[in-house]
Amino acid sequence: VYAGQAAQYRRQAGTTTELVNPPAPGSAEFARWMEAACSAPLRQGNRVAVLRNGDEIIAGMLDALGSAVETVDFCNYIFWKGETATSFAEALSERARAGVAVNVLLDAYGSAKIERGLIPEMERAGVNFSWFRSPHWYKAHQFNNRMHRRILVVDGRVGFTGGFGVADEWIGDAEGPEHWRDTHLRIEGPAVRDVLGAFMENWNEATHCFLSGPHLPELAPFDDGVDVQVARSSPGHGAATAETVMLAAMCGVRQRLWITTAYFGPRRAVIDALVATAERGVDVRLLVNGSHIDKELARRVGQRSYATLLAGGVRVFEYEQTMMHAKVVVVDDGWANVGTSNWDNRSMSLQEELNCAIVDAGIVATLEKHFLTDFDGSEEIELARWRDRPVASRAYEWVGEALRHSL
Repeated sequence: VYAGQAAQYRRQAGTTTELVNPPAPGSAEFARWMEAACSAPLRQGNRVAVLRNGDEIIAGMLDALGSAVETVDFCNYIFWKGETATSFAEALSERARAGVAVNVLLDAYGSAKIERGLIPEMERAGVNFSWFRSPHWYKAHQFNNRMHRRILVVDGRVGFTGGFGVADEWIGDAEGPEHWRDTHLRIEGPAVRDVLGAFMENWNEATHCFLSGPHLPELAPFDDGVDVQVARSSPGHGAATAETVMLAAMCGVRQRLWITTAYFGPRRAVIDALVATAERGVDVRLLVNGSHIDKELARRVGQRSYATLLAGGVRVFEYEQTMMHAKVVVVDDGWANVGTSNWDNRSMSLQEELNCAIVDAGIVATLEKHFLTDFDGSEEIELARWRDRPVASRAYEWVGEALRHSL
């Protein structure tokens, strides 16, 4: 199975598609394109808040959990043992004991480090718990396809998604190497149903149960709300939605394309598109992990492309304060994409992902401030110095390149 997937990846590595008369992200034309090409309905009238780092994310999510009256639908790739996991398990259990319908879905691979005693405790409290794709010999072909989504929906009305994982690494405000840097969204309004739809898709696969009733209330738009399009990626549907949106954004961007990703290692066509975008005069910046990354080999995969990117005019920054786990894209002054997808092959073709495209100058301005702060905490890579890196570093990059398909 792995060999077949790897061979397919190499055949398609340099293949891309052309967007004729590309519309600008943030325009009505681009929204219509996303609706048609990515099955991402345009939802108007949403209230969106950007949550930066664990202090804001954890407090916001636990507060929303505590307010649940009828339903809680929660899934995550990461649920590791520690203080944070215990706090979430207790909050979920408390709501279940209060009569709230609580559904919890965890990825069997990503959450393998969970404190096992938490699961029966939640179930005794009334939580409906399930694993996503537990390892079975008859499902070996699916094992490399994981659920990387992170979703919390409360009463069908308040939704959260982004990069946050339930682990102590997210505690704090990214003030040191042990406190990770991340970005999450809190959403109210019609787009919450699309966030819930992604949860329902994975919940149905795992439990063969459809959700209805109080999980799906009427969601009226807010007069002061913003446009949001929620795009799902899934191996069952080709899994290319996240990459497709980014390639289209690169075609239509006019002035600025800033990218933050935890892991960078896309196929060659994406590298070529980034360079082509920079060569058009667009300010293209890539913010990735430096020495604090949790998967060094994944870092080396990205570094294999630095020379090409730098020579083509893309500015590359390595974040040196802590582990950078955010997945954010800002295009020009009015469009942003925040979610669970990294710029690597796992997110682009192997995993279940969820991303939110937001059309709002205020949200973009907030994310721009975050970018500028993160750039200040990074080292910008210079082409001349990069070309003089040691032979050992180049060899490590070649090892990563051989495994790019699954990193």
